[in-house]
Amino acid sequence: MSSPNIRPGVPTRKHTALPKAQTLIEALPWLTRHHGKIVVIKFGGNAMVDDELKCAFAQDVVFLRHAGLKPVVVHGGGPQISAHLDKLGLVSEFKAGLRVTTPEAMDVVRMVLAGQVQRELVGLLNQHGPLAIGMTGEDAHTMTATKRFAEINGESVDIGRVGDITDIDAGAIQALLDDGRIPVVSSIARSQDDGHVYNINADTAAAALAAALGAETLMVLTDVEGLYEDWPNSDEVISKLTASQLEQLLPELASGMVPKMEGCLHAVRHGVRTARVIDGRVQHSILLEIFTDEGVGTMVVADDRETGEA
Repeated sequence: MSSPNIRPGVPTRKHTALPKAQTLIEALPWLTRHHGKIVVIKFGGNAMVDDELKCAFAQDVVFLRHAGLKPVVVHGGGPQISAHLDKLGLVSEFKAGLRVTTPEAMDVVRMVLAGQVQRELVGLLNQHGPLAIGMTGEDAHTMTATKRFAEINGESVDIGRVGDITDIDAGAIQALLDDGRIPVVSSIARSQDDGHVYNINADTAAAALAAALGAETLMVLTDVEGLYEDWPNSDEVISKLTASQLEQLLPELASGMVPKMEGCLHAVRHGVRTARVIDGRVQHSILLEIFTDEGVGTMVVADDRETGEA
């Protein structure tokens, strides 16, 4: 006897929300594998200066948190720093791709990163609940640095308060993660050598932090689609490569991509499962990369994970 609520021969209604359900199902293996795992995200590029992209980024990070992951955001602020220096009549000078950072410029860097960029991002995240807490690499000695010199024509050139990370103490960040918070970290650090505060490349800082935290994934937002196969002859993006393959490509890369890809290389060679460079110009690029089969960037894996699951 047929049910009175079912009419034989009548096709099942097509629900307009079905594609959304299919996308969520695509995400299920990723969510299962990453549940409770740490994801370090370097926030930068166009996503930092476009209001719609900033809001979409904040939504993505909060989504990860509510999906059971533990996101950590590391940021720089090059465009904002340059704009503020211009307002003060201070010249923005670069050598070997690094900002020459005088003590006066370092005061601006510190103020802009911790007092402007970080506060805005924390505010966007906290629109969705009491989640984000801002800190800098100085706090709790999270990042310790030493003075960095630029290499120009084989010579070391003093570029001021620019530093290299010598040590990471991730205890304070881990405590925030254990409390269910989203740490937002500005890429500045204090030196044990001279006590000065140094400006740290945010790509480098994010990679070092990902390794120290034992993160599952490092994600680096940038202003290109990913790593190109044969730029400028082709705009074909490499979807996946191993650490050894990336190491061979490094000498050929444009200067702007070098710290990003060096960061990815450092991360996967120090225990991070995957490192990804993704196009931050695309709204919700983080979710597109990790929750769908297509992805929107380049993924780097350790050599022994070449055939492993992404």
